[in-house]
Amino acid sequence: MTLRCLIIDDEFLARQRLLKLLEAFDSILVVGECRNGADALEKTRIKEPDLIFLDIQMPDIDGFTVYEKLEKKPYVIFTTAYDTYALNAFKINAVDYLLKPFDEERLTIAVNRILEIQKTNKASQLEKQIKKLLQNKEAASSLFINQIRLHEKGRDLVINIDDVIYFKSDGNYIQIITNDKSYLYRKTMNSLYEKLDLNQFLRIHRALILNKVYIKQCTYINNNVYRFTLKNGVEVLSSRSFSSQIAEYLSSEG
Repeated sequence: MTLRCLIIDDEFLARQRLLKLLEAFDSILVVGECRNGADALEKTRIKEPDLIFLDIQMPDIDGFTVYEKLEKKPYVIFTTAYDTYALNAFKINAVDYLLKPFDEERLTIAVNRILEIQKTNKASQLEKQIKKLLQNKEAASSLFINQIRLHEKGRDLVINIDDVIYFKSDGNYIQIITNDKSYLYRKTMNSLYEKLDLNQFLRIHRALILNKVYIKQCTYINNNVYRFTLKNGVEVLSSRSFSSQIAEYLSSEG
């Protein structure tokens, strides 16, 4: 984790001293020095530093005005010989306020503080990204059914979609085949197919939809027809009209 930084100070010796002190920190990369406010505004725009060490009293533009004019706000540590500006510095969320002459120990405290802030911010950003991914996944999964509710012999039944081995058309009904038993579901195959996650289900025939998890083997017969052997021992044949979907499935299975 390296921070790109600019040193902004109108005093040459002050810049050189800070530059020397920063050599002790592997996490800090000095990308430039600025001798006044105008120089700082230009180089900050070009270099896009993560951090600036900013003197307050400069002859052309003071440090507060420099920071106010920056379009992209980097972390800022004020360096000054006057303690009267401290309150204003922290009002603009300065990471630290170093009174000249400060030593390496005091600088270390400031650098560690900013590294901790950056680490926390990155963790927060990662957490937001993870939450967004989960929300997107939940939104996508909500488009597909994960349960089928039936009413059979006066009882309400719930079948988890993961337990379905395959669906088979049966007149005005669909047979739902699971390891335990089969159920009749009053639904058309096309309307059911629209609500299934195609990452999980493969339609091989106008009357057959297979759960990919339960496919044991797929063998080419001839003329774009395949034989599927399922894990429950059942064998079914595909129709030629679904050969493209099957070819895509076989390609993804490697």
